[in-house]
Amino acid sequence: MPTALITGATAGIGAAFARRLSADGFDLILLARDAERLARAAKEYGNAEVVVADLATEEGIARAEEAARRADLVINNAGFGHKGRFLDVPIEDELTMLRVHCEAVLRLTHAALPAMRDRGRGGVINVASVAAFFPRGTYGASKAWVVSFSQGVAQDVPGVHVMALCPGFVHTEFHERARMDMSGVPSPFWLDADEVVAGALRDFRRGLAVSVPGAQYKALVGLGRLLPRNLTARFSGRAGRKYR
Repeated sequence: MPTALITGATAGIGAAFARRLSADGFDLILLARDAERLARAAKEYGNAEVVVADLATEEGIARAEEAARRADLVINNAGFGHKGRFLDVPIEDELTMLRVHCEAVLRLTHAALPAMRDRGRGGVINVASVAAFFPRGTYGASKAWVVSFSQGVAQDVPGVHVMALCPGFVHTEFHERARMDMSGVPSPFWLDADEVVAGALRDFRRGLAVSVPGAQYKALVGLGRLLPRNLTARFSGRAGRKYR
C-alpha cells in the first residue's frame, strides 16, 4: 500500500487529510509535537506510525526528513499564526514561523522527491493559504513563498507532482491557538476541512500546480489580481486581524 506522511496531523486540515487518506487505503506516518494526541490518532487510523517532532527545531526537521524519504505522498501541513501585527510579534517568533513554513517545507520536499522520481510516482502537497495572494505580514509572505516554491519544483522535477494548496478560512483550531477574534468573518467564507481535503485531492489528481478550494475564494483571488496592490493590502490587513 502507498504511504503518506502528514505533518501537523492531529488537528484541522492535517487530521482531515489523515481521515481521507486512511479511508483511501494509505498507510500513514503522522507527525506532530503532541505525543498524546498522536497516540490517539494512531489508534484511530489502525496503528499508524507516529513521529513526535517539532519542525521549529533542527532535530525535528531531521526526523521528518527521514520519514519523508519513505513516503509516496507528503503533506506539508504544519503551520501556525501569530497574535499581533509585525512589530507586536517578537522577532524570534517570526523566524520560527519562517523555519516551519519555509525551511521545513523545502527540506521535506527535497528529502522526499529523489525516491519518488526514481519510482516514477508520488508527490507533495504543500499547504499554503489564500493569504499568499495578498500582502499580509510574515504569514502571507511565507505562504507566498510556499506557492512559488511548489510551482518551481513542479517544473524542475518531472515524474512527480508538487502542488500548493491555498485554503481560506477553515473551521480548525488555527485561529483559536493564535487567539484571533474571527466573529467578524461572514459565514459564507468559512470552509469545512474535510471538503477542503476532498477538493485538494481532486485537484492533485488533475495535475494542478495550485489548488484554491471554494468558489468564493477562487473569485476573491481572481479579483485580487485585477485590483491595485495597495487596495488589496489594506483589505487583507484588516480581514480577520482582531485579537483577544
